[in-house]
Amino acid sequence: MRTLKNRVAVVTGAASGIGQAIAIALARRGCHLALADLNEAGLHRVMLEAQQHGVNVTGHRLDVASRAMVQEFPEQVLAAHGRVDIVVNNAGVALGGNFEQVSEADFDWLMEINFHGVVRMTRAFLPCLHAGDDSCLVNISSLWGLVSPAQQTAYSASKFAVRGFSNALRHELEGSTVGVCVVHPGGVATAIARNARVPEGITDEEVRAGKARAEKMLRMPASRAGEIIVSAIERRQPRVLVGSDAKVVALLERFAPVLYWKLLKRLVSP
Repeated sequence: MRTLKNRVAVVTGAASGIGQAIAIALARRGCHLALADLNEAGLHRVMLEAQQHGVNVTGHRLDVASRAMVQEFPEQVLAAHGRVDIVVNNAGVALGGNFEQVSEADFDWLMEINFHGVVRMTRAFLPCLHAGDDSCLVNISSLWGLVSPAQQTAYSASKFAVRGFSNALRHELEGSTVGVCVVHPGGVATAIARNARVPEGITDEEVRAGKARAEKMLRMPASRAGEIIVSAIERRQPRVLVGSDAKVVALLERFAPVLYWKLLKRLVSP
């Protein structure tokens, strides 16, 4: 078991949802935190909750799509905490609509955050992780990083990219003190569907229907997901399937890599 007490963890997208849940689960185990998000009000609220567990918590306004902000971030964390043992790349956004409806600008916007943000953070913090004796990089992919539903071309592409990047990096770092964990959450009850960007040209009725379908799939409490993920960090797991839906879908894709969609589309279609 990896001991988390008095370690230092960086968590992006920490102001709500899975990021908040991971932060609190880490704080319960005595892990100090550098929490990052663009939502400063939400970040402040999570900081106060984490501090109740007697750990040192700092908050940082960070846009993972900004090269300059990410490059400067490790220095800020080291100045406040002196070390970095865990980096959780959780920040992410969603985008509705099929490929022909989604503009190039919106597609690129999502990839800059969901995938390139993970790569930037990894590049920035890997030297800090190498300096530790037992470090861990945690990249949050998705259920849609296991299978690819219709109307999720951008999101699924980004989460498959996170999965492939994480797996290849794990192989490259084999034998080092840095472990890599890729996480595939299933339907976790967060605001990601409600906050999804919607392409122009989609009617309000279509937007409401799409978000309602997504909300029906988001059932697991975020706090439970956070505990599962942090427990996996403790156990040095290289891959984490969060929820029975993620586990079932992973098996289905393995045994029916093409035909799985005929079964799954009933769940995600009107």
